This record gives sequence, structure tokens and C-alpha cells, in this order.
Amino acid sequence: MDAYVETERLTLRRFTPDDADLLIELDSDPAVMRYLPGGGEATTAEEVRELVLPYILSGYEKWDGNFGLFAAYAKDSGDFVGWFHLRPEQGAPQDEVELGYRLRQAEWGKGYATEGGRGLVDKGFTDLDVRLVWAATMTANVASQKVMEKIGMTLAEKIPTPPDMQMCKGAERGGVLYQIDREGWKAAVVTGG
Repeated sequence: MDAYVETERLTLRRFTPDDADLLIELDSDPAVMRYLPGGGEATTAEEVRELVLPYILSGYEKWDGNFGLFAAYAKDSGDFVGWFHLRPEQGAPQDEVELGYRLRQAEWGKGYATEGGRGLVDKGFTDLDVRLVWAATMTANVASQKVMEKIGMTLAEKIPTPPDMQMCKGAERGGVLYQIDREGWKAAVVTGG
């Protein structure tokens, strides 16, 4: 397995054309999808094969393999845990990147989101000349906010609910944007945050 990032318990690697079934299984769980566009609706197998996976694979080429969406595996079992991404938003500066993650429900509560997220943030600041990492979620998604805080991110602002998220439970409460810059990351590393 060609690792993009390794942490104590996880290996993150690039997706391949053979990984559609992993994404289909992950996106078929309504609990996993509840704070995402569609508010719990599964991504169809056809969408994954024809749109999602090709988009993921094209990202590696677009960003010279530096950024993108990465499959995460538990080192001890070899099981697929979910995915993480670190990437610039379309049209945004390359040194301002979004952190995201989606984990299988069976892997929740094990600290994997924090560990994988921290691994990508560390890579961004040490290897990729990133200036700022940000992440956004629904206000109702308290678990994801706790992950962002454990990574060392701080609440930057409250944001309106995007139009494609209006079906999500708690959409009326809007969203939150967290971020960490290089100085904040250095401080978190020194304090062990």
C-alpha cells in the first residue's frame, strides 16, 4: 500500500479505479450521510462509479499528487476506515486548504477522525507549504466540531447553511467554519494540542 500519510494507527493512500465499492458502501449509510448534501440520502452506485471516483482520481493529477481525497486503513486490521481530504477549494489559493473526513459508522468513537485529520494538517504545514487549513460543518454536527478542536482548529465564524444542505437535520441552525494557521499549528505542536 503506497502511503500518502501514515499515523500511529492509520495509513492514508490514494484511491484507485478499483475502489468504487468502498465509496458505495460508505455513502450508503444514512447516519454517515446525515450532515451532507441530501441529508442522509445515499450516493447511488452509478454516481460513485461515473462521477465521484473519476473526480477523486482527477484531483491527484490536478494537484500533482499533493492534495486530494485519500482512503484510510487501520494498520492493525487492514480494514477500510473511511476517507480524508486535504485540498484547495476551486479558485482559492493553493496555500488555503480544506480538511474533510468521512468515516464508516463502525469506526466512530475510536479517535480516527482526529488522528487522520491531524496527520493531514501536519503534512500540509510541514511538506506542502500550506498557510491555512479550514474545515466546515453543520452547527448540529457537534462530534465533527470536537474533532476540529482536538486537531487544534478554532472557530472562525458561523456560516449560513449552503443551499445543497437545506435537507439536513438542523439546517436551520446554519454551519460553522473552523481554521488553523501555521502559527496556531506550531503552538499546538509545542503544547501537544
